[in-house]
Amino acid sequence: MPVMLGADRLLDSGQLRGRRVGLVSNPASVDARLQHTADRLAAEPGVELAALFGPQHGFDADVQDNMIETGHGRDGRRRVPVYSLYSETREPTGEMLAGLDTLVIDLQDVGARVYTFIYTMANCLRAAARHGVRAIVCDRPNPIGGLDVEGPMLEAGCESFVGQFPIPMRHGMTIGELARLFNEGFGIGAALTVVPMAGWRRGMYWDETGLPWVMPSPNMPALATAVVYPGMVLFEGTNLSEGRGTTRPFEMSGAPWIDARTLAGRMNALQVPGAWFRPVGFEPTFQKHATQACGGCQVHVLDRRAFAPVLAGVALLAEYRTLDPSRFAWRQPPYEYEHTRLPIDILAGSSRLREQIEAGVPAREIAAGWEAGVRAFARVRERYLSPCGTTGETPVPQRS
Repeated sequence: MPVMLGADRLLDSGQLRGRRVGLVSNPASVDARLQHTADRLAAEPGVELAALFGPQHGFDADVQDNMIETGHGRDGRRRVPVYSLYSETREPTGEMLAGLDTLVIDLQDVGARVYTFIYTMANCLRAAARHGVRAIVCDRPNPIGGLDVEGPMLEAGCESFVGQFPIPMRHGMTIGELARLFNEGFGIGAALTVVPMAGWRRGMYWDETGLPWVMPSPNMPALATAVVYPGMVLFEGTNLSEGRGTTRPFEMSGAPWIDARTLAGRMNALQVPGAWFRPVGFEPTFQKHATQACGGCQVHVLDRRAFAPVLAGVALLAEYRTLDPSRFAWRQPPYEYEHTRLPIDILAGSSRLREQIEAGVPAREIAAGWEAGVRAFARVRERYLSPCGTTGETPVPQRS
């Protein structure tokens, strides 16, 4: 049997009857039978679906680029307004929430600090607290499991829309667990209910849940993408292609000046746990180096439980810079609504990673430096982990 999602349990509980509901979702907000949560809410007796809200890339996830705002609109079939939360506002306004008594959030995260959906959720919780709207977060699996925590912490002063709170790059939490952490641990203070899953275990990867994979965003086509993403997303902070414009974004990377075999040979000599680096040539159809022949490599994860994605991404980034430091460059702002700080610093959570790479610090030594922060975070996160991660039998909160 597939994992039972939070949205399944919410609808089965009947606690939305008599409520006027707004839904924050996108195309990945589906159940095991690929039914969208919006359709299920619209068909639910006694529930009025009154508004839809979409995160980055839009409610229909039809906007490819990662920094193109989406507009507001109207859903003709469901006859409700559709509000973009990646527009002139990234937080629902009072006008958008007018008349709603409940805001349901059903978004699929991918397990990395810099994936913006978790901050759309945080912004929705802030708006719900400000405007007196009840918030319900429907829990979903972390596609890359809920055990491993890895990577540098976000440090004070480096907050942005790709990092609002001091958590590591790979957080090892579900979106429902993050909702509780953000709301209670970091003081948002919304009237929040998290509806847990049933049957999910912390060690599960997505392909062990029995659920179909639907792209959470246009450049997250497969589980393999999510597995490497916590490290390879750092390439967005450079002039190297992170594989956007190919069929293997984030798995492939490169640039026109890179000798692929030399790079792959250097990477495999490092013996990065669980991974093999295959030399590739590719030509992105859009974004960095569009229509130019690039050399680089593809990360093949041979043992995902041994694989450390952030270590792998840092090691690869450092090797690219070593191969040709004169042509390697850090991407310049603006980036995700930040106009002064370097994108790599925003992504990494501080300037430390950039400075260490520039100083030639080995990747394993860099990784050792973030272990103290990871251990401290693991103690904090323990208070917010759902019992469903071990038993699968957490009761669904009922309407009072």
